[in-house]
This record gives sequence, C-alpha cells and structure tokens, in this order.
Amino acid sequence: MINLIRNRNFWFMFLFDIVLVSFAYWLSYLIRFEWEIPAENLPALKNTIFGVVAVKEMHFFYFNLYRGMWRYTSLVDFLNVIKAVTISSISVILIILFFYGFLGFPRSVFILDFLLTLFFIAGIRLAVRLYLSQRQTAFLSVFGKNDMRGKRILLIGAGNTGEHVIRELMDNALIRMFPIGFLDDDRAKLSREIHGVPVLGRIDQIKEVKVDYDEILICAPSATGAQMRRIVEICEGSGKPFKTMPPLGELIDGRVSLKLIREVSMTDIIGREEVRLDEEEIKKYLLGKRILITGAGGSIGSELVRQISRFKPEAVALLDFSEYNLYKAEMECQERFKAIGLEVCLVDLSNFNTTSRAFEHFRPDVVFHAAAYKHVPMQELNPWEAVNNNVLAMKNVIACSIKVGVDKFVLVSSDKAVRPTNVMGATKRICEMMACSSNRNSKTRFISVRFGNVVGSSGSVIPLFQQQILQGGPVTVTHPAITRYFMSIPEAAQLILQAGAMGEGREIFILKMGEAIQIVDLAKDMIRFNGFEPEKDIEIVFTGLRPGEKLHEELITDGEGIVPTLHEKIMVLTSDKVNNNDKLPKQIDELICIADTFDIPAIKAKLQEILPEYTPQ
Repeated sequence: MINLIRNRNFWFMFLFDIVLVSFAYWLSYLIRFEWEIPAENLPALKNTIFGVVAVKEMHFFYFNLYRGMWRYTSLVDFLNVIKAVTISSISVILIILFFYGFLGFPRSVFILDFLLTLFFIAGIRLAVRLYLSQRQTAFLSVFGKNDMRGKRILLIGAGNTGEHVIRELMDNALIRMFPIGFLDDDRAKLSREIHGVPVLGRIDQIKEVKVDYDEILICAPSATGAQMRRIVEICEGSGKPFKTMPPLGELIDGRVSLKLIREVSMTDIIGREEVRLDEEEIKKYLLGKRILITGAGGSIGSELVRQISRFKPEAVALLDFSEYNLYKAEMECQERFKAIGLEVCLVDLSNFNTTSRAFEHFRPDVVFHAAAYKHVPMQELNPWEAVNNNVLAMKNVIACSIKVGVDKFVLVSSDKAVRPTNVMGATKRICEMMACSSNRNSKTRFISVRFGNVVGSSGSVIPLFQQQILQGGPVTVTHPAITRYFMSIPEAAQLILQAGAMGEGREIFILKMGEAIQIVDLAKDMIRFNGFEPEKDIEIVFTGLRPGEKLHEELITDGEGIVPTLHEKIMVLTSDKVNNNDKLPKQIDELICIADTFDIPAIKAKLQEILPEYTPQ
C-alpha cells in the first residue's frame, strides 16, 4: 500500500477516477431532468455527491482497481471494474435509503449513475490501453498503415497460443515482428480475425497466401507428432524459414511467451503429446513439502525439478555426482524458481556417509530417485560400475530415506528391466525389487515407474544422428529391424509425478509409450528434416547390435499381471505379481562384494542367481 501511494501514476489514476465518478453522478441528474435540474433537487445532489464519490472509491480500492497498469488492462481488470461499480452502486443506494428513505431522490438517477460510472471507469482504461499500445497490428484494418519496419510473420494456429502471441506483439514495442495473418484448418475460423489479424485460409493453402511475409511461426503447442510432421512438411514447401512455440509440456508455468520461440526440432516431430494430469492429487503430496531429487542434473532429473516447481514445494534438494550438470541445474533453478528454497549437494550416492549427510541435513518428505547409469554397452564393459552406481546407490538411498522418515519414494526405472539381456537392465530390475521389498519394514511408501527411451536425453540416438548428419554422414544404425519406444522428456516427467501421486507402495507403474518406432525410419526422417535425401546425400550404415543391446524393447512381460489405472497412459503391475525375495538383502550384499573383484563373469553369474530371467548375451 505504501509503495502504491508513492507512485505518481496512482495519484493520476485516483484523481481521474474521482473526476469521472463525480461527473457520472452529476450527469445522471442532468439526463434525468432533461439537462435542467430543478431547484428542489439540487440539495440532494450537493449533499450526497462527496459521499457517493467516497463510497465508490473505497470499493475501487477493495477490488484492486489501482494495482493494475492501465496500459495492460485485461479481461480480469474489466471484471474487477464491473464488480467494483456494481457493489459500490448497491452500497450507495442502501446508504441513501437508510438515511433519506429516497425522499427527494429520483430512483432513475441511480440506474443512470451505475451505467455512466461503468462506462467511464471501464472506458478510460480501455482508451489508455489502446492509446499506449505501440503495436500497429490491431489498427491496421482501421487506419490501413503499411509502414511496418520489421519481420512480417505468418502464424499457423488461430487458437489461444496465437492470441497470446498477438497480444504480446501489441504490448511490446521492442519486438520488431508484425503478424500479417493466420492459417488454421478449423473452417469456423476462416475469414475471422483475432485482434485485427485475419485468418487467411487453411494450413495447406500456404502457397496461395497473397500477402508478403518473412517467417512462419507455428502456434500449435498441443499438436501431435503426426500433426507436426504435416505442418513442418507444408512449411518446408513454402521456402520460408519457420519456428515454433514449444509443446505444452515445456510451458512449465502455463504461460506463452515470445521468449520461448525456437527452431523446430525432432523432439517436436516425434513426441508432442499433451499429458492429462490430476493436478490436485499431485499437489497433495508436493505442495509445501521438501522434495529431494537424485540425478537432478540429468535429462529426467532436471525436468522433474522444473515440473515439481510448478506445485510450490517448500524446498527442493538437487543431488548429482556430475559437477557440471549440477551447476547447470542450480543456475536454472535460481533464475526461474526464486520463491522455492534450494539445496544443492554434490554427492556420490555409492558412498553411504556422504549420502546420509545430505539426507540428514535436508530431511526430505518425498524422494525421486532418478540417478542411474543408462548407457547399455558401457555398463556391459564395466559391470562393477553399474552395480555400484545403480544397486549400491539404491541401497544407500533407501536406507537414508527410511532413516529420516521419507513419506514417499519414487524410483525412476527402465523398460530394460523387463526380461533383461544386459547388465543395465538387470541392475534396474533389482532396484525395482529392492523398492518393493522395502515397503514391508518401513512407513516409507516405495514406488517404481518404468518407461522407455526419452527423446533428447543424453542416451538418446537423436543427438548422435544429428551430429553425424552435420558432419555429412554416414548415419550409423545398429540393425535394420531395431525398434524403440520414445517419449518426450516433459511427458515422461509429468507421468512420473502422476504415478507418484497414485502410488501407495509396492506398485510398479508402467507408462504407455505408444507404438514402437523403427530406428532406421527415424534416421531417414532426421536426414530429410535437415534437407537431405537418405542414401543419396547421406548414407545409412548398419553396424550390428552392440553388447547387451536388444532388437526390441518391452515394457511388460506376458502374464506379468498388468492392469490399467484411472489414467489412460499409466498401467500398474499388481502387487501379488511383484517379486518378493526374502534372500534379496543378502544377495545384494554379495553382489556388491563381487563387484569389487572386477570379475565380469562372476558379476553376471550373481545377477543371474538373483534374476533367473536375466539372459546375458
């Protein structure tokens, strides 16, 4: 309030409203008596005008009419004006009824006063908004101005995102971009306008657009991968450069901003799925809680940090063994999530003492364990590191979580845990078993979430393919028939949070990944996406399956007891089908000891003893 009073603009707004409210009340009398107020009615006007102004101004303060900036007046501000004017007019009527009983007060005056006050108070704000708006777009159809100096853009998608973009362009004079039209496949929108910008036709009519433009902006954050492929193909055919707004999953706070415009990537084309979240359920276990995330510098871990921050936890602890990745995550959090308490811990989770110290210091309510080695061939060559980083670290994190009384523990697992043929998959399956068995002797609820590859992660083939294409090829694919499931990083992180909200302990949740994609087809799409022809401009070379690599990944095993949940993209492995091995703790300790011998056959033999379904290649 003190800052408001010190603001010069406030006093201008306040005094101007006093003038308008006074004028509205006086004008209502003039209109009622046909521009000549009788002498017997003048005392009523003079005796009440100051009181009327005072009552209305008090209501204007109450409804925050002076906290908004007139140049950014929005629908919310207009709703507040309507509320303030309506309630204040009712209050004036009740006060005059109480003190005067309407003697000498024409009732029609109050109706006129209400309408005129609403017109003046809302009208002045709209007028200032229009006057101060430096963007000429909204006025092109009125004034016919053609002197726009800047980049002329054609927008694809005449929906909410497109409307937000137009509004930001109108409000920000520093953005030298001018929208000249929309393209949209919704026939109901054809020949319509948004803030004066016309819908010129369907998306496939882009070559028929008769106006000149410099660049295309795709405003379709909810488009599926197939829809994006079609849109990108049409944009490429236009010969103009094009960019996109990010998918909904990347809009962490739900806000559309021109700062987020970026080049179209393969991530957009493969996976732009909108995830339906039960935000109330997620909020129940995250709001105001202390959240610890291991592997917070990795692709999934860092995205979990972004998604969790939407739900306003009390504090978030970032744990990682990579100094550089942890530094990047810390810098992003400090910039984007300033209102949330932040702890950063450089920790080797295979060291119980350092792990315990971090847990004791932070004392989390919820733990997301995303730290793990994920490169299959590397772990085949160094299985002792897979055991230490995946199994021993899991053992330590579980022990520390139980010790400090964590309420919920969510393990980020992998589809490679299903009928594993490699060390990585075997260790992740053991981690699932450890999580399940830990529920028996603890109040902490342990949950696992299993899914496949994520687009753009450090272990994804997409960055490798992109690098090979930029170098002129060849693009290397291990096998002509190899397939993989893919999911975007934001989609995976959101579904992990949703599964965590649904879990009560012992469950293994499995995320539906859609249809498996042939890697050779993905390679061809990426080559074309970069403007080349497969085999003609860039060669595709088959190198053979790498150590431990499967031809086809699985998310579930036949007869494993998978049942659907209330969420269309999440299934759950029923608890009676989850492996509960009473010898597991002892076998884990023996596995860790064998790992210290660096004996690869012995390590794999012990893995097979724990997991009979493990069939090393």
